[in-house]
Amino acid sequence: MENRIYDENNGLWYARQGEYYLPELALPPEEEKPIGIWGQRHLRYLKEHKQLVYLNLLTSGRLNEYLSSVDEQAEDMFSRLVKEYADRQEVTEQLKAENQILWVQKMNNIRACVREVVEREIIYL
Repeated sequence: MENRIYDENNGLWYARQGEYYLPELALPPEEEKPIGIWGQRHLRYLKEHKQLVYLNLLTSGRLNEYLSSVDEQAEDMFSRLVKEYADRQEVTEQLKAENQILWVQKMNNIRACVREVVEREIIYL
């Protein structure tokens, strides 16, 4: 018996483990995309609360691509909202030059608020 077989019906490779053939679900290194903090948070959410979605993405081989996309969307939204909130609250480079402590306090508050928005809108959906 062969150690590896390919199933043309589902496009998966199977490796022999004892008497059984188990699917090889790891992506080739060239297909892996980096996943940032937002994608990792969404992955944890999927594993804990949306197990069926997680398993479907994992077995179809689309999990890495999906998490990379979620990470990119969340990072774009985070950056855009931080800039918008800072503009609205007049947190400028001039404030940074004049009063660094106040600037840091306001920026930390803005980032915390935006993080909650991104988590509610994208990560924990």
